[in-house]
Amino acid sequence: MKIRIFIIICLLPILFNAQKSNLAISNPVIYEYFGNRIIDEYRNLENLDDPQNLKWMKSQTAYTSSVLDLIPKKNYYFEKRLELDKRQGYSISDLKIVDSDKYFYLKKKGDEKVAKVYFREGFQGKEELLYDPTNYKDSETNHEFVINYISPSWDGSKIAISMSEKGNELADVIIMDVKTKYIHPEIITNTAPATFDGIKWVDDNSGFFCVAFSTTDPKSKDFYKNTRTVLYKLGTDPKKLIDVFSAKNNPDLDITESQYPMILSFDQNDQYYIGMIVDFQSFRKTFIISKKDLLAGKKNWKPFSEPSDKTKNLDFWNDNVVFQSSYNSPFNRLCKTSITNPNFKKAETLVPDKKDEIIKSYRITKDGIYYTTTKNGVEAKLYLYRDGKDSEITLPYPSGNIELQYKDGNSSDIWITCSGWANEEQRFKYDVKTNIFKPENLSPITEYPEFNNVLVNEITIKARDGEEIPVSLIYNKNLKKDGKNMILIDSYGSYGISYTPFFAKMYLLWGNQGGMVAVAHVRGGSEKGERWRLGGYKETKPNTWRDLIDCTEYLIKEKYTSKDKVAIWGASAGGITVGRAMTERPDLFKAVIAEVGALNTLREEATPNGQPKEFGSVKDPKEFKALLEMDAYHHIKKGVKYPATFITGGINDQRVIVWEPTKFAAKLMADNVSDNPILLKIDFEGGHVGNVPVAQRYANLGDMFTFAFWQLGHPDYQPKETPKK
Repeated sequence: MKIRIFIIICLLPILFNAQKSNLAISNPVIYEYFGNRIIDEYRNLENLDDPQNLKWMKSQTAYTSSVLDLIPKKNYYFEKRLELDKRQGYSISDLKIVDSDKYFYLKKKGDEKVAKVYFREGFQGKEELLYDPTNYKDSETNHEFVINYISPSWDGSKIAISMSEKGNELADVIIMDVKTKYIHPEIITNTAPATFDGIKWVDDNSGFFCVAFSTTDPKSKDFYKNTRTVLYKLGTDPKKLIDVFSAKNNPDLDITESQYPMILSFDQNDQYYIGMIVDFQSFRKTFIISKKDLLAGKKNWKPFSEPSDKTKNLDFWNDNVVFQSSYNSPFNRLCKTSITNPNFKKAETLVPDKKDEIIKSYRITKDGIYYTTTKNGVEAKLYLYRDGKDSEITLPYPSGNIELQYKDGNSSDIWITCSGWANEEQRFKYDVKTNIFKPENLSPITEYPEFNNVLVNEITIKARDGEEIPVSLIYNKNLKKDGKNMILIDSYGSYGISYTPFFAKMYLLWGNQGGMVAVAHVRGGSEKGERWRLGGYKETKPNTWRDLIDCTEYLIKEKYTSKDKVAIWGASAGGITVGRAMTERPDLFKAVIAEVGALNTLREEATPNGQPKEFGSVKDPKEFKALLEMDAYHHIKKGVKYPATFITGGINDQRVIVWEPTKFAAKLMADNVSDNPILLKIDFEGGHVGNVPVAQRYANLGDMFTFAFWQLGHPDYQPKETPKK
């Protein structure tokens, strides 16, 4: 043991020095935007076909692995997550209930790598295995497909199964006859239903709608451009999909190449389809067409709602359309208007604004409209609107998040799934006549005694401009406010996405190891409605990372922690949040984790998933300045002492292209003058977090978990001191 400890102590300095001698080659490119001279020192790393660049990325990944392998408890998180999975026995996801109470779902046993498709007749029915993805392309090697989406037909006679591998967003979609388990020979390969609008069967079950991509090259800059909603008819050639809603098929609708035309979800008894133009704005333009006309090949889509109407979540209810409205409202309300003669701005209000509550979702049933609200994104409530009256339904237990599931508008069946940061997800069937919630959990409810002492405290802190920022604190009840607690602060803040509570085993394991978790609900999300999103959007984006800075300072001031005990973590667009927080206040944090992070926003438009509608465009002088301000890469300065930083990327990532985190890491390694490690790890079998076997995801999370505890000084994650002679 003493020899091993001595070797570890000796190896770390050698490894750190080795990294300094393996800096990335810099071939600077100089360009100008509106009189601003920009030097891009590592533009050459954007060439992913250059063997030299790939070699450097692989060498840095190997180096990172060699460093983390020296940490004594490196495998704790990975092994504990697998242990918890086995303890639970199995987990169920993506539940779909169709005609005659037929249940379809994904199930993964605790000792299995991937989930399989199962079926049963009713909640109490006998379970039957339908499909195992390990059998897909079983004659070929080096494949590890995961099922990421299922869609049964209305009558439950067929099911579409979507599968991807190695983090790729594009999927292979197969169709199975449920009774015989016959797999149709046709495979649809240019769609991604798990992330793009799903699969929607037509009323007679003869085919379905999905979004088709114009190219299957994931590296193409045109990958997300000119998408189409298409109709696939069973038994036909998948290469001859019928275009029903797109710029090419409907030139009169003025759909741009960067917008995504999609058909919204519908019921069998609806008379119309609603088409929406998705462009990462909160409120979108919609069109309407009769089902009969579209299926007859007609193209007579008619304008329905405008972005200026500020509508969301449209659904038909008899002769009306129900929707959430933020028109002239700081929050939102539930409204309805006529389908044939709509007036969204002057619609009838069903449920008025609720102070400090945002209507999150609703479902129309035979008994009325069930809807959920959220306060600060973390306190959920359930209501029922019927006969012109609105009443709250008391939940089985206080919940941070509620999900609703129903059959259709002609049924009374409604299921409510409740969850929270420290509460395992539970599913109930609600009986409105008796006001009783009947447990109908498909996954077993498991005891986790190691989490019994975990507390959740929802607080708000005052930002520098006076805004109240919600913060979720998760910690052991015996925690002392002595400034010595190791704290992991997670934040996101983009696209109007709220960070809603879920049973977060990673957070709970962090707390179980003596740490504390804070989820900072920074501006850019929608925890407080549309104004919250606009408070961290383009020119106001600095509020996003400064909210994180202000939350950190508050936690230090209140003696929850201290500067040397703070790690911040942001994924995807959360890379902007943590990247700019660390470059603006490098003295405030001990460690930073940027997971597949957007760290070079000035170059976003050059990537397949560039989002000028969300972050801005370099073609606009005002938005260029906003992009430059939020670009963490361009805010790295020579001679600055930066915190320890762990940077990850996925080689198949189509959301945040892998050269963004790679460039950031290269520049940070070259310019940083502190002794803190800067580590880069690329997943060469993954993409943007998802579409990989669960063990692979656990391993990646485990690396971040280990890095953070190492840097914050957890004794179990440190190389031991050299023994005295």
